[in-house]
Amino acid sequence: MNSTIEFIKKYVSIILGAIIFAAGLEFFLIPNNILDGGVIGISIIARHYIGLPLGIFIFVLNIPFLYLGYKQIGKDFAIASVFGIIVLSLATSFFHPYNPLITDPFLACVFGGIILGIGVGLVIRNGGTLDGSEMFSIYATKKLPISVGEMVLGINIIIFIISGFIFTWEAALYSMISYFIASKVMDIVIEGLNDSKSVMIISSNYETISQEIQDRLGRGVTLLNGEGGYSGTETKVIFCVITRIEESKMKRIVFKNDKNAFLSIGTVSEVSGGNFKKKDIH
Repeated sequence: MNSTIEFIKKYVSIILGAIIFAAGLEFFLIPNNILDGGVIGISIIARHYIGLPLGIFIFVLNIPFLYLGYKQIGKDFAIASVFGIIVLSLATSFFHPYNPLITDPFLACVFGGIILGIGVGLVIRNGGTLDGSEMFSIYATKKLPISVGEMVLGINIIIFIISGFIFTWEAALYSMISYFIASKVMDIVIEGLNDSKSVMIISSNYETISQEIQDRLGRGVTLLNGEGGYSGTETKVIFCVITRIEESKMKRIVFKNDKNAFLSIGTVSEVSGGNFKKKDIH
């Protein structure tokens, strides 16, 4: 029963997040030629030239990245993302005929960015995504000496520069402001999740949990020696580093194998060296 309720809550939240995101695009950003980053930004540029509904581009351009998401994160993430992107595509088509709520570009970029951040934050918090550029970045950083965050930022800077040639440089600058605001609001919605998270797990079933983390998340783990301060019992502490979109799956792996496990997840400002690169999952 609890699993059914959690499932319903998860997908209702994804629906709500996708609709909020679509409203931010159609009522604030797009009428003022302000772009979001990633696949959404590319889709807006494509619609400007080709004229087909935005939802078609959002869905079609995300397909290859969703496959990468399936390979890198897993089936649950891919299903949640496909569902969210379908809802987003339909919602943009539904909202498009209506007049914008704000025509002042500055107000549009500020409030549009806030609304986009709320929408995408809800979706990521529930184990999905609305934009496949982050999936591409996770895949690409396996072969490049840069972080996921740096890759995402680089992709979006290129998109905003292109938008400056297509629309106006003023619109491109507004797009950057909107993207910055959206990213900060998104972090607040998903409780300050950044690109990388440090995870510590204490469980008597540490062998199974550590193996599943390696098999299902593709992340390396380190087993540390620990001792209970009160009981004096020796145990193993699992330590690993994950990305923010892997947190939901990490929790499921841990508590599926040990409902009483101790799980601590903290923000990591920088990750370098070691074996943080993503491995293929089984």
